[in-house]
Amino acid sequence: MATWGYVAIDKSGKEIKGSKEADNKELVVRDLKNQGLIVLEITEQNALTRDINVDIGGKPTTRDMAVFCRQFASITRAGVTIIETLHMLAEQTENVKLKKALLAVCADVEKGESFADSLAQHPKVFPELLIQMARAGEASGSLDTSMERMAIQFEKSAKTQALVKKAMIYPIVVALVAVAVVIVMLVFVIPAYTDMFEELGTELPAITMMVVHMSDFIQGFWYLIIPAVIAIVVALRAWAKTISGKHVLGRLQLKIPAIKNLIVKSASSQMSRTLSTLLAAGVPLVEAVDIVADTMTNIWFKEALKDSVAQIMIGVPLSQPLQTCGLFPPMVYHMIHIGEEVGSTEEMLNKLADYYEEEVEMAVQSLMAAMEPMIIIALAGVVGILIGACMAPMVTMYSALDNL
Repeated sequence: MATWGYVAIDKSGKEIKGSKEADNKELVVRDLKNQGLIVLEITEQNALTRDINVDIGGKPTTRDMAVFCRQFASITRAGVTIIETLHMLAEQTENVKLKKALLAVCADVEKGESFADSLAQHPKVFPELLIQMARAGEASGSLDTSMERMAIQFEKSAKTQALVKKAMIYPIVVALVAVAVVIVMLVFVIPAYTDMFEELGTELPAITMMVVHMSDFIQGFWYLIIPAVIAIVVALRAWAKTISGKHVLGRLQLKIPAIKNLIVKSASSQMSRTLSTLLAAGVPLVEAVDIVADTMTNIWFKEALKDSVAQIMIGVPLSQPLQTCGLFPPMVYHMIHIGEEVGSTEEMLNKLADYYEEEVEMAVQSLMAAMEPMIIIALAGVVGILIGACMAPMVTMYSALDNL
């Protein structure tokens, strides 16, 4: 399949340029005409002339999707057609991937495809949750309402993600500073002290000798250490994406008390909010739980929800497998059980989501408050060892002079 570059004019008279993959030129012309474009020029591109697409924005963030859904709901509710709405949103979005995806979705809708099916053609941009909500909205004739619910869902998720990221920034920055301080001390400070004490003929203490050996090792084999560190990081990242890696890291998150509190509450909030949103749009419970499972970041929660799908299909209420898995707090399955009994599961899920979103915020604040003194103590310990290694020979030398 060849790549064709084209120049065309849209309905507003604006000249646009782009590229398409097709077997021949005639297919490109037909496709562009179906989009309502007037074709001016089409040329086949080779490896040298092919458009180089640099995606500065990367994958659309949760905040980008929240803005898209909110604006889509507002514009379509004002009476604007879906095609015109997609054109408007594509023009104003700054994310390159989202812009291209919206234009492609618009082209598919113009051809007669449903909005949900068009979104489904771009799974790397539009999450499955949004696709299912759009499909439910189209089926019920309330697409604007479904998109508005998705806007709320994305806004809540973005807030939670921002809180969690905020909790991780401080320790990461401090850890990097600690590593930089250690490297500077070992590479520049310790060698200067070593030369000085060797000239004095003073026997170095054990702690100083240990640090000196570390310094010599880093200076002598830095060309091996750097590639080794990079290789280890790459290997760990690759391992973390494997099933076994996800299980080990997921279990580790649930073993560390301070982190476990945040992980469990975040998962409870995400599960409750997403499931409530899907049920409100009319998505069947089995399908909704399956979709929610795919949105979970910790594989243990994902597998627990996947297992609950099979049990729901044979008539078991959702609250029972959530209790059996032992991952969710008692409040989650008790509230869902009450909702199942009185027929207000969606309402109970909303209350759970609101409660655990506040709990996540408090958990983040507590985690940061606990980590700050621990990190400072750890950093002080590392620097203290290095300073002690520098000062110990001087103390030894002064003691020797006093004994003379």
